[in-house]
Amino acid sequence: MTEKTGTFVVTHAEEETAVLRDVGTAQVHTLGSNPGLAVGDVLEGTVATEPPLDLTWEAVDVERHRRIELVDSELEPTRDSRARVADAEVGEVLRVERAGRGELHLLPVPSDEVETVATEILADEETVARAARLGAVRVEVRRSADDGLVSVRYLPDHGG
Repeated sequence: MTEKTGTFVVTHAEEETAVLRDVGTAQVHTLGSNPGLAVGDVLEGTVATEPPLDLTWEAVDVERHRRIELVDSELEPTRDSRARVADAEVGEVLRVERAGRGELHLLPVPSDEVETVATEILADEETVARAARLGAVRVEVRRSADDGLVSVRYLPDHGG
């Protein structure tokens, strides 16, 4: 039996099975049964292969099971965010650590692509995986066409 401890995002879920992707390694684990998981859930814990063939996995120790809240915010990026990208190149990604925990990603984009980029970020399963890696429970996407800026805020739970 092989065991793997980590943080996993659920990429596929049916009544009888679920597929987990390790957010650190991108390794995929197909569960032989679904213990109540839905696409987009984040699972922190240990999975192990199921005997006798060790082809499927099972969740053997779940430390934390959560959903990442994705928010399409009506708020614009902060003045500080706009100032940070003033000299940035279009297509560059600026990563800013937030006080305490969490992270802020600032993406300068052409003004006419701001809405498209924001929509793609909210729909991308990698956004949830990144949030899981960062320990976030909420992802807030803000945008400003005037500034050509999309701001992605990865926010931790209140315990951190």
